[in-house]
Amino acid sequence: MIDIGMMYAMAALPLAVESGSSTGLMIGVAVASFAVGAIVFSLIFRRKVAIDSNLAENARKEAEAIKAEAEKDANMIREKADLEAEKTRNRAAEQRIAAKEKFDNEVSERRRELQRAEERLTAKEDNVDKKMEQLESRVSDLDRRDKELRNRQEKLNNDQAALAAKAQQQLKELERIAGMSQEEARDILLARLEECLEQDRGTLIRRFQEENKQKLQADAQEIMVNAMQRYAGDCAYERTTSTIPLPNEDMKGRIIGREGRNIRTIEAATGVNVLIDDTPEAVVISCFDPVRREIARITMERLVADGRIHPARVEEMVNKVKKEVENEIQKAGQETVAQLGITRLRPNIINLIGRLKYRYSFSQNVLMHSIEVASMMGAIAASVGLDERKAKRAGLLHDIGKAVDHEVEGTHAAIGAELLKRAGEDEDIVNAVAAHHEEVEKTSLMAILVQICDTLSASRPGARSETTELYLKRLEQLEEIGNSFEGVENCYAIQAGRELRVIVQPEKISEDRAAVLAHDMAERIEKEMRYPGQVRVSVIRETRAVDFAK
Repeated sequence: MIDIGMMYAMAALPLAVESGSSTGLMIGVAVASFAVGAIVFSLIFRRKVAIDSNLAENARKEAEAIKAEAEKDANMIREKADLEAEKTRNRAAEQRIAAKEKFDNEVSERRRELQRAEERLTAKEDNVDKKMEQLESRVSDLDRRDKELRNRQEKLNNDQAALAAKAQQQLKELERIAGMSQEEARDILLARLEECLEQDRGTLIRRFQEENKQKLQADAQEIMVNAMQRYAGDCAYERTTSTIPLPNEDMKGRIIGREGRNIRTIEAATGVNVLIDDTPEAVVISCFDPVRREIARITMERLVADGRIHPARVEEMVNKVKKEVENEIQKAGQETVAQLGITRLRPNIINLIGRLKYRYSFSQNVLMHSIEVASMMGAIAASVGLDERKAKRAGLLHDIGKAVDHEVEGTHAAIGAELLKRAGEDEDIVNAVAAHHEEVEKTSLMAILVQICDTLSASRPGARSETTELYLKRLEQLEEIGNSFEGVENCYAIQAGRELRVIVQPEKISEDRAAVLAHDMAERIEKEMRYPGQVRVSVIRETRAVDFAK
């Protein structure tokens, strides 16, 4: 029991200390008192027991000692609790004082802030009052100015009304004097202004066109002259002739042979026609294939020189000459390609280039013409910033169709374009070959350049010569075509057949009709005639007024 009482006392003391208040302290004291009572009860109980065991006296003494000790402990606990409670009260008082000081400081600071805010509001109110006074002053000024402006506007309106009335009166007077209305006068003035502007616009356009034309012509002439100067090749004057000279008239009989077996063998082996007529000491070979005609010509010359003419000898000589010509064709194609620095051409295309050596157009050798066009194209392309190698390639291949145009149906431009397309050439080169005679639309500058250089090569003096008979016949045909149109008064073929000058009757052919007539004549010339270069059609319409002074 004593132990239990001590436990209660020890437990009550921290409780009283931790509570930090008088109530806790009182509770602690009560608990301690309860513990003391328990201890006393225990001692009494022990005393009774000691009486039974004759130890009552000792128990009482012990109980008194314990009681004294318990009271002493209780007093110590009470004093300690009082000290703790005092400390707690002191701390609480300090906290209350600190909180009060903090609160007082916050209240003072808040009062100062409110005072400053009130001062600012007072200053703002003063500023607002000043601004309101200024606004009121400005409003008064604006009202005054608005009143003045209204007065001026009213005066201006009156003046404008008066001026409008006077202007209307003057307009009516002008209409009466001029004899036309305002709308009619405006239309006349606008028409004259439009006419003047149109004339000025036409003058400016013509001036700019003339300036640009002169500049472009000068640049083009310089480029063309430089290109032609860099390639000053000789013109080919060879004729497409296959006349074989004979040593005597007896040779004609030997060529014909017994019952014509020799001449039949020659024609069958070479594919040509041998014409033997009254021409003294000469025979003529005719064939549309230039290579076969060349083989027949060489064969005939060697047979005549050898003197042994019979079917077996003819066949032997033809086979030998065929191999030589084929080798010469391949060699000519390779030399041409190497000369121009062109690479990556298929063998069949190189062979066709070599075949052009035996092809002529108006006595101009087609291979020499192609080399000339390629050289000029390279020079011009380098001057204008195009691909020089590609330009040379297009120039060399532009007439490739002439190597097989006697075997394939169609124009040489279309045939050549198809051959190059199958050979895998670039689209620009294929179009340039197909369009250099205006048969298809040009899609690149390369096509235009091919047409220019082809015309330059073909139209140079002496490049494509023709007989006087053919020349006169071509001029007569030109004039016949021109005179066949209605409204033509006179027609003249001038400049060696390169221009057709047509004089029309002005009462039958109008200005617009003259342009249509020139176009129709040009189309008919293209369809019905063959000619080198181009033919210019000039239609002249002239109105003359003649009178005599007597």
